[in-house]
Amino acid sequence: MIQFNLLPDVKLDYIKAKRIKRFVILISITIAGALLAIMVLLFLAVNVFQKGHLDDLNVDIKKYSTELKSTQDLSKILTIQNQLNKLNKHDNTPGLHDKKPVASRLFPYLSQMLPDKLSIANLDVDFEVQTMSFTGGADSLSTINKFVDTLKFTTYKIDKEPNEIKAFSSVVLTNFGRDDAAATYQIDLKFDLLIFDSSKEISILVPKIITTRSETEKPVDLFQSTGSEQINKQVNE
Repeated sequence: MIQFNLLPDVKLDYIKAKRIKRFVILISITIAGALLAIMVLLFLAVNVFQKGHLDDLNVDIKKYSTELKSTQDLSKILTIQNQLNKLNKHDNTPGLHDKKPVASRLFPYLSQMLPDKLSIANLDVDFEVQTMSFTGGADSLSTINKFVDTLKFTTYKIDKEPNEIKAFSSVVLTNFGRDDAAATYQIDLKFDLLIFDSSKEISILVPKIITTRSETEKPVDLFQSTGSEQINKQVNE
């Protein structure tokens, strides 16, 4: 069977273009409908759902604010809590407790530095201005002078660092006395506050000038009364 195409080429092109036009219109309507649906959803989310959520949050805020305001001594509780947070912080920054000098390190330090024949009657430590003042007695002025030299040349190391740092400065033999039995002294000095830092491991390095209590088999007490005086240890933090 033989078929003849009697439609001219122009007619065929017109039908093809019309078919493409219908397809494009259908796609455009579909996209426009999808965009309209998205816009409606966004409008509902902003003006209905989000607004309702904000209203619920405002109700909760008013409710809990009323409960807090009704709490007795609320301002005192918040003040105490704030002070506790400053004392012990939970982040990487240290609290006030961590910054407090470790005064208990003083006595091991003294046991390494004091000669066997020297005693302390009074010790005054001020961590604010970083000063110490010793008064006491010894068997001779020579022992006192060696103790002063020991303080001048004592150093310390931080953790495992190789560098040595002077522990004491401005070491001065402020007053001294001598009688037939013994000698008395007063020594004033400034100390490096890092030797009492709780966040660091400190090693005190004492020069080999005298035989200290830590090197004596039977060391005597660090603090002794002078004459009829009672031992008076003052640590001013």
